[in-house]
Amino acid sequence: MLLRNVEHVDVDAYVRMRCDPVMMAELGGPLPREGMEAKVHRDVQRAAAGTDWTKMIVPDEAEPDVVAGTVTLWPHDADGERISEIGWMVLPEFQGRGLGKQGVRTLLELARDDSRWGLIHAFPATTNAPSNGICRTLGFRLLGEQDVTFAGRVLRTNHWAIDPRVDLI
Repeated sequence: MLLRNVEHVDVDAYVRMRCDPVMMAELGGPLPREGMEAKVHRDVQRAAAGTDWTKMIVPDEAEPDVVAGTVTLWPHDADGERISEIGWMVLPEFQGRGLGKQGVRTLLELARDDSRWGLIHAFPATTNAPSNGICRTLGFRLLGEQDVTFAGRVLRTNHWAIDPRVDLI
C-alpha cells in the first residue's frame, strides 16, 4: 500500500466515492456530480501548499493510477477551537482488506513526526461500524457522541481523538 497526494486525474475516484449512494450512506447521501472537479482542484492546491494532507490510497505501488480511496488530515475551526481532523473513504471493491486502517495508520505516523497537527479528531457516523472499528483499534479515545455538519447535513457521530505522538497503537 502507498499513499500519494491527490492529483487532478483523481476526479473519477472522487465521483465514485462522493456521488454514490452506497458510499455516502453514512454521510447523508450522495453529493451532486457538478463541483467535483473544483473540489479536486482545491484539494490538490491545499496538498501542494501543505495545509491539508489529502492522500489517495494506492493498494499496489506497481499500479499508482489504481486508487482504493482517500485519507485526509486537515485543520479547521470547531466550536471556536482550531482542531485537526482525519477522515477516510474506501471504495466498495477494496473494503474488507484493511486498506482503510493501513492508510489511517500511515497518515497518523506521518502526523506523529510532524509537530503541527497535535491532537487529531475523527467523527465517523455512530452507525459506521468499520470506521469506528478503525478508530478503536488504532488507539483513538472515544470522547462521546455529537452532531456534526457535513455538506450541509447534520450527522450523528462518534467523536474520537488521538495524539499520535503517544497514543498510536
